[in-house]
Amino acid sequence: MTDFAGFPVARSPEDLGFDSGRLARLDGYMSGMVEAGRVAGVSTLILRHGKVVAHRTHGSADLGGVAPLSPDAIFRIYSMTKPIAATAMMILFEEGHWVLDDPVTKFIPEFADLKVFAGVGPDGGMLLEDAKRPPTMREVMSHTAGFAYGLFPDFHPLEKAYLENRIARPAGETAFIDSLAAQPLMFQPGTEWFYSVASGLLGVIVSRISGQSFGDFIRQRIFAPLGMVDTGFHTRAANAHRLVPFYQDDGQGGLKEVSEVLGAPINPFTAPPEFEDGGGGLVSTISDYARFAQMILNKGQLDGVRILAPVTVELMATNVIPDAVLATTNPLRLLPFNPAFGFGLGFSVMKDPRRLGSVEGRGTLAWGGMGGTWFWIDPENDLVFVGLIQRLADPISGEFRARARTFTYAALTRPDL
Repeated sequence: MTDFAGFPVARSPEDLGFDSGRLARLDGYMSGMVEAGRVAGVSTLILRHGKVVAHRTHGSADLGGVAPLSPDAIFRIYSMTKPIAATAMMILFEEGHWVLDDPVTKFIPEFADLKVFAGVGPDGGMLLEDAKRPPTMREVMSHTAGFAYGLFPDFHPLEKAYLENRIARPAGETAFIDSLAAQPLMFQPGTEWFYSVASGLLGVIVSRISGQSFGDFIRQRIFAPLGMVDTGFHTRAANAHRLVPFYQDDGQGGLKEVSEVLGAPINPFTAPPEFEDGGGGLVSTISDYARFAQMILNKGQLDGVRILAPVTVELMATNVIPDAVLATTNPLRLLPFNPAFGFGLGFSVMKDPRRLGSVEGRGTLAWGGMGGTWFWIDPENDLVFVGLIQRLADPISGEFRARARTFTYAALTRPDL
């Protein structure tokens, strides 16, 4: 093959600075996890200097299946939707529709009277105080606004309330906004970081500013220009057979199909959803997402098509968590944010990888999805990695991400090339 996803394929990994023998460790690990029944299938893609170092598929779309996993298999990418929603917002930023310090109430006036969680009362109910100010757009885009998610109902009373009220799985935009407005913030805006439904708000704001549905906007302004033909909020009927099943740990060392996500039946992604969720609603393929990631690595353009200006991508890739927050530790964050590791406008930002004990390049942007999918974009090494599995996020899916990073960089023996 001389071309994959519009990218030229290197004659050998060595041409792009990789050692083939060392890179085989990545394939060995992935195939081993399939053989052990940890996943039905896995697809990985490494790009360097805009060329394919390696694209591999292991296993099958179905657990125990015979047919090999197809290179064009469609996966539920869940939170890998978030960087795309952030990119849509930055398109509108460049057009002058908003600035980072705009209050979110400029676009969501329903949030005019937000309260803030202040503890638990003697009766077990949440104590509330007034928000000192509305969250800013900078805070909404960086998960420092104070919204919750519902992913961790035993972690915080507000997380339990979000799950019980199905805030992350709403019956449409109005229900989403009204339900959010009825709940307090977890903390005063800008004083902490907590993974949240804020990216869902970005989709609503994009729609309100542009006058289009969020899905139409990202299809016309991002997917079509980049040639992302299989990415959307549902699969076309002709492609539904390419959507892989979705599994989770069955508690006995095996896997079972996922039937429910965030308190609601799993979205089959075969018809338009009730809510086009900017936080986790898309399906995609490895080739489509690689084109998006390479566009970001290229400072906003791919194949002569410009989506964002270089300075805008630099802004997205700059940590915006306040220094006072990074200087402290707090279990609320769920991730080890500190002066070496922050969060920008849609991505985590690796500021000082060696200090953190990590092997990727300085400035690496990354995120993953609840379905086990993940990616990173490494500007220092001019490298993109995309990995797709079909396992509900848990420690095993986290292991995939960590091992992929270790094996990839252990094989990059000519970073100077």
